[in-house]
Order: sequence, then structure tokens, then C-alpha cells
Amino acid sequence: MMKKKNLLILLAASMLQAMPVNAKITMPAIFGDGMLLQQQTEANIWGKTDAQGKKITITTSWNKKKYTVSADKDGNWKTKISTPVYGGPYEITISDGETLKIKNVEIGEVWLCAGQSNMEMCLWGRRGDVMEGAMDAIVTKANPQIRTFNVPHNMKSAPVYDSKGIWQEANTETLPTFPAGAYFFAKKIHEVLGIPIGLVHASVGGSSIQAWMSKESMQPFMEDSIMKMHGDKSILFNGMLSSVIGYTIKGALWYQGEANREEPDLYVKLFPTMVADWRKLWGQGDFPFYYAQIAPFNYNKGEGKGQSSAYLREAQTKCLDLIPNSGMAILTDIGEARTIHPRNKQDVGKRFAYLALGNTYGVKGFTTTGPIYKSMVVNGNEAELSFINVDKCLLDYHTGLKDFEIAGEDRVFHPAQARYNKDKTKVIVSSSEVAKPVAVRYAFKDYVEGTLFNNLGLPATSFRTDNW
Repeated sequence: MMKKKNLLILLAASMLQAMPVNAKITMPAIFGDGMLLQQQTEANIWGKTDAQGKKITITTSWNKKKYTVSADKDGNWKTKISTPVYGGPYEITISDGETLKIKNVEIGEVWLCAGQSNMEMCLWGRRGDVMEGAMDAIVTKANPQIRTFNVPHNMKSAPVYDSKGIWQEANTETLPTFPAGAYFFAKKIHEVLGIPIGLVHASVGGSSIQAWMSKESMQPFMEDSIMKMHGDKSILFNGMLSSVIGYTIKGALWYQGEANREEPDLYVKLFPTMVADWRKLWGQGDFPFYYAQIAPFNYNKGEGKGQSSAYLREAQTKCLDLIPNSGMAILTDIGEARTIHPRNKQDVGKRFAYLALGNTYGVKGFTTTGPIYKSMVVNGNEAELSFINVDKCLLDYHTGLKDFEIAGEDRVFHPAQARYNKDKTKVIVSSSEVAKPVAVRYAFKDYVEGTLFNNLGLPATSFRTDNW
């Protein structure tokens, strides 16, 4: 009798094991505890279940609203949830019979941050590269309203669905790993607006722009001989960016270009194409896209080898007219001759913030970026240069205007004397070696220390008036 009873128990247990259980919901890592969602929008949310056609119910604690969506034949589901004005923390409950809760959800402004090593550089720096202001930033009061999601390095030949990143709040233990420039951006925005800021960070040192572009977006350029030399095409777009595409954002910050300094003409084509493609994939229209102009650095050790990085800075300036709703943080004053990684990421972050505050958030009363060359008028042996973004006047912090060059019809450039016009809104350039000026250049070298600023202390970009 006992044997029969045991047999029945075993049979019942095996039957239970064979019975279907509630489907298990999984979501990409970016939808995890501590996440920050874009405020006042219809935010995308998606995941998987192991049951075809299963109904998924999402409940948001800020309004107790329920959303229902059905999984497709592969178990994938995606929908949108309405987000309120900034605040938190909240919870999101997802259920298909089995319940998944996302806790400590903050609502605020989300910015995508991408590029190469100067975007990647974290507050604790790295061996030989120290970040200015890092200790003060780290040893400060914890701020759960500034959060980051670091997408781990991953190089793939095909797009991936997920990453192994986690959301982290800003405190003394986590801040050392925050990307420095992006953190100082978030800190300034939070100080001014009082809104929680989330940073979705994906960057890799030494990466070319080609690595961040989709295969489809690069197709029109594949016959270019320079393009063919790049073996890293799309590998970071596939391995990193694809895992967060569609996560609702306010805008993007980009700091990249050093790896493409030898191909400025191609960069002018690729960069606007990449931005247009990203915007298409996100499906949010022309969201704000702000980028840092690469800082001066002695790439060629003064030996005159290779293409001057000034041409890449010029290419980036040209892209302002090619990329709608964009802005450029000019960095001609913070470069360093001995390192490609300037220590001053505080000003990088602040200049990103000025662009966003003025152009995206509507804060009035200031110029968002430094002087950019506009036009030249020749009067005798002098060339008079005009600029946009002058604010009230131009200045040089009493160092004198340096690194101006001037050329005549022979196209030979000579060091030039530079001074302001009467109201200090223009620069007048001349040289005893040039009787009839034809072209002027400013800071058009690998490494310079910028001397021309507007009245708010924002530096002028390097430029040339010629196309030689």
C-alpha cells in the first residue's frame, strides 16, 4: 500500500512539472530599478515573455493607470506609458500572471551621451589623466536625482537586444565611474532647473564615427576608399547603441572626432548622416543634438606629419549648418599639448549645459556658444573679420590676440598682428609681409591655446577664410 502511495506522489509531481507555468517576463537592463524616465511624454517600454499572445499589464504608480499589450508570436511586446512632470520615486508593475516590479523610478530629463575616450573619461580619470574638480565632485552630498546607465563595451557584427548595464545614483561610491563631462552637464542642468537628470552613456576610447553608424546609414559611402579602410564599421552601433535605441530621451551629447582627424571631408558627410539615422531610429523627430569640437592637441609632435586636426574642427563647424537643432561646444582654450584627454571636463560639461539651457530649455539672457567666423572685408593691407555669437564684445583676457596668420595671392601665410576695431566687435589683421590680404587663419594648427573669446568668456573656434 505504501509503495502504491509513493508511486502516486511521484506521478503527481511529474505531472505538475509538465504543466505549463506562468510566463516569465524579462526586460532589457535599461528598464531596471533606479531607472530614470523622460518626463511629460509617451515613453517607450518593452520586453519579452515566454508565451505567445500573452497579455501584459503595466501599472504606473504615479497615476495608477493600467496599460495592456499582447506579446507577438515571438513573445516580444512594446507599448508607451504616459509620464508626468518630474518627480519620484515611483514604481512600475508589469504582469502576465507573474509580476515584475521596477522600483525607485525617477521622472526627469534623459540625455544620451556617446563618443570616444573624451566622453568616456570618468571622474576618477585613469593612469596619467586626472580630471580637474573630480575630488570635489565625488566628495559631495549624494544626489539621487542624477543617475547614469553605463552601457558596457561590446563589439558585435549584428545588433544586440540587451546589455548588462545598471542604473546608478550619484554618490561617493558611484560617482568615480560617472563620465566626467556628462556628469558636469547633468550637475549644471539640475542646479538651474531643479529637474532630475538621467544619463544613458555609451562610449569607447579610440572609436571612429563609422563604429557608431548603422550598416544601412553607411551604405551610400561604401565606395569611398577611406571608408573601405575602416574595419570597425557598425560594431559599436550593433554591440552597444542598439540595446538602448528607442529608450525615450530628451536629446543627445556627442564627443568624438579625434579618431577621424585624418578624414575631415568624409566626416562632414558621415556625421550629419549618423545623426539623421539615429533620429529616425528613435522616432522622436529632430531631438536636440549637441557635440563637442575636439580640443587642440599636438597630434604630430610638431613634426608636420599627417593632416592637421584643425581641418576636423573645421568639419565639425560646417556640420552646424547641416544638422538641424544642433549646437557645438567650442574647446579651443582647454586643449593640452601632451595629452589628448584634457583635464578640464568641467567646462566641457558646462558648455554642453549652456547649449541645452539656452536652446532646449528656453533660458534667456546669454549667448550659448563662442564666436564663430562670419565674414571678411579687406581694406588696403588689413583684413577685418566679423563673427557671430560675439555677445557685447570680444576679449583676450589681456594676453593679446595670438595665432592669427594672413596670406596674399601667393598663398603663403605669415604670422599676423591682430587688434580689435573701435567697439571690440571685430578683429583687424595685418602683416608687413602682406600688402594685399587674401586669406586669414586663426588657431589653425594641431595645438594652440585659444586667445579670442566673447564677453561671457566662451572661446572662438579655429577657422580659415580660404579653401586651399
